[in-house]
Amino acid sequence: MDQKFKDRADAAKKLAIYLSEYKSKNPLVLAIPRGGVEIGYELARFLQCDFSIIISRKLPLPYNPEAGFGAIAEDGSTFIFDDIANRLDQNEINQIKQNQQKEISRRKIVLRKNKPLPKIKDRTVILTDDGIAMGSTMRATIEMIKKKGPEKIVVAVPVAGPRVAKEIDHLVNQTVILSSPSYFRAVAQVYENWYDVSDEEVISIMKKAKNKI
Repeated sequence: MDQKFKDRADAAKKLAIYLSEYKSKNPLVLAIPRGGVEIGYELARFLQCDFSIIISRKLPLPYNPEAGFGAIAEDGSTFIFDDIANRLDQNEINQIKQNQQKEISRRKIVLRKNKPLPKIKDRTVILTDDGIAMGSTMRATIEMIKKKGPEKIVVAVPVAGPRVAKEIDHLVNQTVILSSPSYFRAVAQVYENWYDVSDEEVISIMKKAKNKI
């Protein structure tokens, strides 16, 4: 499977078709910002269901911020790649966690207006992002959602590498992944138009969601 997408909206519309069975089941769509928010908006619009953002952050390596040794979710749920984290000093790890928790707090205020998440208990949660790379933020987020007692967790994303896709599939009830290139380098490789999403764009999408979903 090696699909290409024009942009995030195109990927989301293609992804939504595979979630049609949930149209009558009042699911909750949760998107990981910032890249996942347009995906989540389109899925929720198609399913006519509740939509919010759930915040988790990669724990970046101090010598290579593009790479990470794990992730932390907004409730403190943490996923760590032990083989990478073992190279770091515990004080360093704690400082990085604190820094990311500050950014999570900022995003909750700016992007979600500090509102609590919708009710998760006994619901089907469709968790999305614009793709899964190493999978640490997705795993930390899944951990957080599981603590809230959902009936079912569905991870729906346009792209993920084959190994990570398999690992995520073992953690949830269902995965829907449109593209899983055998030579997977980065999420951006399946998008013709790829750019970093700004806070302003997320705020604009969330305003649209409030009015239309």
